[in-house]
Amino acid sequence: MGGELAVDGLCVAYGRTEVLFDVDLLVPSGSLVCLMGRNGVGKSTLLNAVAGLLPRTRGSIRFDGAEVSGVRAHKRARMGIGYVPQGHAVFPQLTAMENLLVVLERAGRSDRSVLDEVLDIFPALATLLDRPAGLLSGGQAKQLAIARALVTRPKLLVLDEPTEGIQPSIIHEIEDTIAALHATTGMTMLLVEQYVEFALRLADRYAVMDGGHIVSAGTTTDVDLTAFNDLLAV
Repeated sequence: MGGELAVDGLCVAYGRTEVLFDVDLLVPSGSLVCLMGRNGVGKSTLLNAVAGLLPRTRGSIRFDGAEVSGVRAHKRARMGIGYVPQGHAVFPQLTAMENLLVVLERAGRSDRSVLDEVLDIFPALATLLDRPAGLLSGGQAKQLAIARALVTRPKLLVLDEPTEGIQPSIIHEIEDTIAALHATTGMTMLLVEQYVEFALRLADRYAVMDGGHIVSAGTTTDVDLTAFNDLLAV
């Protein structure tokens, strides 16, 4: 299916303030990698750079072997990078269906059969298609945000804190959905997550950021939980 992401020596700055320093990160095709770290260490900045929303100052971002650092965000989406940013990334004034159609049309896809595929993954959304997205609950809006990314049939799905602001019962639903999606499609996934247990249950690989650097990385089967929690301690 493809979808390998390779970040090498990536530096990103806001104005004159550099926030990412020589970041190296490999997300192999078909893997699920969880990126963790305390607040403000650069996790969302890295995801925004991967999605094309922030320019690099140095370094390389390759997707399936192709350099994409100079490629605009909407073109990266058409290449197969689906991005679900932090928060409820939906158009609140549009209905749930209109939210899906806007993304489908922007991606240049005319085949609407993908809508049925996505609604099979999120059956609760099928009963809410006529509801304005701004009136959805937090969990419903999060499901819609993920569904919007999936209608482009991405090879790589990037999720920034999918459990943020979600009630505990819905967190388990989101976890089950991500796990099932990964298992059934083999889609490559990169997600930022604060809940360690959630992340380690889902991911086969992890990376930890601190101060704009990747300070630890490996497979989740070999993780040292004591050292791991020390890295994430506030």
